[in-house]
Amino acid sequence: METTPFRAYQPGTQPPYDAPAYGSTHSRHPKEGLVRLPHTITETTGPRFSAAQFPRIADLSVVDGKASIKPGAYPWRNHHNAWRPNHIHFSFFGTGFAQRLVTQMYFPGDPLLDLDPVFLSVPDKAARDRLICKLDMTVTEPEWALGYRWDVVLRGRAATPFT
Repeated sequence: METTPFRAYQPGTQPPYDAPAYGSTHSRHPKEGLVRLPHTITETTGPRFSAAQFPRIADLSVVDGKASIKPGAYPWRNHHNAWRPNHIHFSFFGTGFAQRLVTQMYFPGDPLLDLDPVFLSVPDKAARDRLICKLDMTVTEPEWALGYRWDVVLRGRAATPFT
């Protein structure tokens, strides 16, 4: 079986492995240069995941098919900024192990965006802006909930950054 090669991301659209302001990257990033290995059938076809394997995320509630977040303090130890912008974590799995996107969606106008080291770890402003959802009045329910839309793009110039 022929495998599809992984295309590199555009420079500046992904956070660096070690972003000094995003403290936890220092202890978990690779310390040696990356070794590029060709993808084999294993990376492009497995493992397979199902929704049943993953518990519901604590800060995301779904009521009648609509999601809402519960804002609050972020338990970020040893950091001067104990608050983060409102955000939702997403993890998307493709058909193989190498096809996974882990990212965060942020909300427009949040005053903490310009202070958040995770959001700011994406060097390119246009790429950071792709992490911010858009208010959508067509899915908003007056006096109950604001509705937002957010497109996730897996590859290409408009790819959603990993965060």
